Amino acid sequence: MTGLLASVIQNVSSSTAKRSVAIAIGSNLGDRFANIETALRLIEQPNLLLASVAADTISVVDTSFMYETAPMYVTDQPRFANCACLIETDIQPRILLTLLKRIETTVGRVPSIQNGPRAVDLDIILYDNEIIDTRAEGLRGTLDGLTDELVVPHPRVAEREFVLRPLADMVPEFVHPVHKKSIRTLLDDVIRQSTGDFPMLKVTPFADYPIAETRQLPGIHQVPSMGRYWTTHCSNDVQRPMKVKLMATLNATPDSFSDGSVNNTLSTALAYSTTSVRAGADIIDIGGYSTRPGAAFVSSEEECQRVVPVIQAIRSHEDQDVSSALISIDTFRWEVAEAAVLAGANCINDVYSFTGFDYPLTETSEKHLLKMREVARKLAVPVILMHSRGDAGSNKDYSHYKGGVLEGVRVELGEKVEAIIKGKGGVRRWFVIVDPGIGFSKTAEANCALLREASSITANTLMNPLAGYPQLIGSSRKSFLGAILERPDVDGTYKGRKTQPKERGWATAATVACAIQQGASVVRVHDVQEMRDVVAVASAIWSYP
Repeated sequence: MTGLLASVIQNVSSSTAKRSVAIAIGSNLGDRFANIETALRLIEQPNLLLASVAADTISVVDTSFMYETAPMYVTDQPRFANCACLIETDIQPRILLTLLKRIETTVGRVPSIQNGPRAVDLDIILYDNEIIDTRAEGLRGTLDGLTDELVVPHPRVAEREFVLRPLADMVPEFVHPVHKKSIRTLLDDVIRQSTGDFPMLKVTPFADYPIAETRQLPGIHQVPSMGRYWTTHCSNDVQRPMKVKLMATLNATPDSFSDGSVNNTLSTALAYSTTSVRAGADIIDIGGYSTRPGAAFVSSEEECQRVVPVIQAIRSHEDQDVSSALISIDTFRWEVAEAAVLAGANCINDVYSFTGFDYPLTETSEKHLLKMREVARKLAVPVILMHSRGDAGSNKDYSHYKGGVLEGVRVELGEKVEAIIKGKGGVRRWFVIVDPGIGFSKTAEANCALLREASSITANTLMNPLAGYPQLIGSSRKSFLGAILERPDVDGTYKGRKTQPKERGWATAATVACAIQQGASVVRVHDVQEMRDVVAVASAIWSYP
């Protein structure tokens, strides 16, 4: 990791003298994802529930992906949302247990049958590499007498995929102090023996904005409801979504490369949104600042004036399918992101991955990342983080990627993602979707290589910082397609042709089919109806449900 991005994590992390503790979190009653976010915010402010504990005693420094899992032991109950977090603390184990029990009660857990449904469940799984058992001597080594006692590591962790998989996201090589095996090995053992009818699914929850009535706990920032979510299969092979999502591209700008001035009035923007939703778009991506080379500077105020009224108009549309559509805000500015989300957007899409358009990265990049991270964390919305090398108009040397373009994207984007999710104040890992940046800071050949092997960007391989993340591919109408279409055939029988962006629909279709073959979770397109057909057929070919 570059010194600049490494310093982001170091500067927001707590003292190394503190202990590392892994906590498993689950919920299957009420608003599962909001319950979990509420619990995490209470963990981060322990003084709200334990007056004897200082506010800065606990730092959440990493989180796992979020999963939807079938209930275990007592199967006649709703599916669970499961995840885990890694905290740094100097709180003693018994005091930490007391805090977690109070958080469970505050979020809404009530007494129930063992392993039954609950609003939230918080278990200390690991406390550094210590072995702790507060039960009477005669009960140790059994599964009896666990109520109100503390046993660490958790005695049933080795049989629970819903605990091991989240742990493996964060500390795969940690050696279990009792079983003497790494977390990765324990997970592999469980997966080999699994016969479950409902495999674990990776989840991306979406917050509902603007915030309607919700219960507000004093002392923590308001947590939005999170009733909608996307799912992806868990796999060591190509990671495929349950359904490929279509992102419609709405440029509320006068100068975007493809459709500038086409949808930059309120009526045309609303018409495009309505048509897109009815044609099958799963989310509408609204941008108010063109990223094409040479685009005019736009102030934050003007960018907000372009996008916020469009978002508000969609949210007040008479057609409920349109008014309830998911919306992402395409911006690299925290002021615009915050204003757009509070107006009704559900997701932030940043072509610079929170570092702004400086390249190479500067101290300004670090400050920008920290502010964007703070806003995204507070709003609890998904973030799409794209690979690029700064402003498209100022950096034209795209030829050199150490180790090739695939490795270059993994490393460069991976460093930013790590700085965004890790350390105190990090964005939850389950909110991140990655985008390799097709058409940004790359040659035509490099773009083709990325499309051809997109699955390797997020492959579950050792030392891959992007392993397991859902992936978005945005290749629609890009200039590299125009460059390819200009080329003559190898035998010279066809001379090639020049194309305008709107003439690259068929070329875009080829890239969308490739993206689906490679396991993309989301494809960003302009022509929703046509690309909906491509997604349907390509998904059928590649055996999606």
